[in-house]
Amino acid sequence: MGRWRPPQPQGSQYSTPAGAERMRMELDMLWRVERPQVTQAVSEAAAQGDRSENAEYTYGKKRLREIDRRVRFLRKRLDGLVIVDAPPSNRSRVYFGAWIDLEDSAGAFHTYRIVGPDEFDMDPCFISMDAPLARALLGKQLDDEIEVPIAGRPRYTIVDVRYTEPGT
Repeated sequence: MGRWRPPQPQGSQYSTPAGAERMRMELDMLWRVERPQVTQAVSEAAAQGDRSENAEYTYGKKRLREIDRRVRFLRKRLDGLVIVDAPPSNRSRVYFGAWIDLEDSAGAFHTYRIVGPDEFDMDPCFISMDAPLARALLGKQLDDEIEVPIAGRPRYTIVDVRYTEPGT
């Protein structure tokens, strides 16, 4: 079996201002801080002589490739990014950036926010707009029932939709 893998489907191009800022900060840190440090370490390791048996050189070059790959990804991603910083005109429906309170079939309540695919790891309540739950929620409104197309087919009722953080 070869190493070729089909390309991953591209994630949605939407982001909140906080998510875009986090990507810009990561890009800046990689390009201005980490890459120069690793480049310096690689050049020092190369000066020690035989590169074929020099672990510092080998791992430094590997880390440089990882940094360059991430920098290319972040630059390309930031170029096509659509930053959503204003709530929609119809605030009664679920759209990108909404905070949603859900009640499951057992009566438990859950709170989620629909965010871009690059920022769902910023908070446990954040879900990517590409996730099955978010796709089932988009366009729905208060008191709608949804069924998530995953194993077990969980059902939820939308209890609240808002575009400000809970508690504010």
